[in-house]
Amino acid sequence: MKFMESVFGLNYADLNQLLLKIGTQILFSIFILVAGFWLTGLITKGLKRLMVKSDTDPGLTSFLTSLISMVSKILIVITALTQLGIQMTSFITILGAAGLAIGMAFSGTLSNFAGGIMILVLKPFKVGDLIIVESAQGTVTEIQIFNTYLLTVDNKVVILPNGPVANGVITNFTKAESRIVEWNIVLEQDQDMEKVFSILKKIADEEERTSKNSKPFIGITALAENGIHVSLRISVKTPDYYKVYIDNNQKIYDSLKNNNIELKLNNEFKK
Repeated sequence: MKFMESVFGLNYADLNQLLLKIGTQILFSIFILVAGFWLTGLITKGLKRLMVKSDTDPGLTSFLTSLISMVSKILIVITALTQLGIQMTSFITILGAAGLAIGMAFSGTLSNFAGGIMILVLKPFKVGDLIIVESAQGTVTEIQIFNTYLLTVDNKVVILPNGPVANGVITNFTKAESRIVEWNIVLEQDQDMEKVFSILKKIADEEERTSKNSKPFIGITALAENGIHVSLRISVKTPDYYKVYIDNNQKIYDSLKNNNIELKLNNEFKK
């Protein structure tokens, strides 16, 4: 005990009291962290359910819940550190002094945060839209604080930073109510074009999913060395686009072949 008094200047009772105080502060800090993180998860889940029930935009829902979760956790950590006796005023001053350097180091992250806000405000796309951006194509599943998540046709998840997404070229296949389905057909020379047009018109007229007040386009789009290029275009509702295209591929092929129309199989699907 004399050794403790000589080294730390404390007697046995004072040392016990100090250790008890430190232990209590540590336990309270751990409690604040555990309880705070648990409550944050509970609140964000409850808020998400409430926003879903009120038909809030899914992109705004994921953005706000992730933002609230991040800010809440930062405040909880600061509160826990304060409980340990750390003077947060000086700590915050140090953070403020380092803020410029940190901001420059994380300029990309700040850009992504600003990009996320721009996406939510300007709404170039929303959750559920099929888009192409940054050379990636897929359906938007989440718009978070810093990233946008796409699900590709082959079930891969593509994570894109919001900054480049907001400032890049975005092709949105879902935003318009209707889309033009186009079949480009290349025929051999010396075909009966009147018969070809009649066959294509019949197929277009039989398609019940064609948009109202729209007429199909059928015409020769090119006379080239490799053959006669004929195009059939009809307008359909956006959700029906792929189904209409696939359903009529076989119908066009069979109808032309059954009427002895010679065609070259280099028809390409335009996305």
